[in-house]
Amino acid sequence: MVTYPGKGLHGQAVEEIGRRIIRGDHPPGSVLHPDQLEAELGVSKTVVREAMRVLASKGLIESRQKRGTTIRLRAHWNLLDSDLLRWQGSSAPTEGFLEDLAEVRAIVEPAGARLAATRRTESDLAAMRRALDAMAAAGSDADAMVEADLAFHRALLDATHNELLSRMEVVIEAGLGIRDRIVHGAQHFSDSVPVHQELLSAIEAGDPDAAVAAVESLLTQASEDLAAVQSRDQHDEDTTAAVQEESP
Repeated sequence: MVTYPGKGLHGQAVEEIGRRIIRGDHPPGSVLHPDQLEAELGVSKTVVREAMRVLASKGLIESRQKRGTTIRLRAHWNLLDSDLLRWQGSSAPTEGFLEDLAEVRAIVEPAGARLAATRRTESDLAAMRRALDAMAAAGSDADAMVEADLAFHRALLDATHNELLSRMEVVIEAGLGIRDRIVHGAQHFSDSVPVHQELLSAIEAGDPDAAVAAVESLLTQASEDLAAVQSRDQHDEDTTAAVQEESP
């Protein structure tokens, strides 16, 4: 079984089985066999049973007499669950999934920026400044850049002082984290510090319209960076395929 740092056997079993389901290794309607999972993962019946209970709570599986444990249709999955979002993003996210996340960000973050501009406290501004400083210091360190970017947007939503909107960080961080790891991992991205500084300045000034304009500019840049990486990757794949076809 693949190990996941910081997780016990139970957590590792949830991670591994969950990722398999999300990847499509076990398609909807198929049956999961606990004894087979025990052997494959090298864990006890109790570990698998508890893992199944967690996955059922996330809407991925259901158990019925005579039918056993089956994978539920995607329509029943709790797609806003933080684990499901992470699993979908960690294994070659589909274009449709990336588009869905981008659309959610485009709905939530401008509204969040507008509220933050009128409700932010000094503590909120300090959190955003720290994140922005960390972004500037990250340089070419992709992991540090991703963490700083996530911290900035988390602070932005917290500055709305709307508990429900703050909880949207689960979706925002999923979309942002996936995009950042693709873009920053490829070392092909625009300098994101200036546009984040523009957003912070608008929030500091208490200017809702400027904050919305800044976050929309930020989202446009993020989409363009991602499209550039995807275009380059597609070009590389096409070039490789063409070379292979020409080879004797």
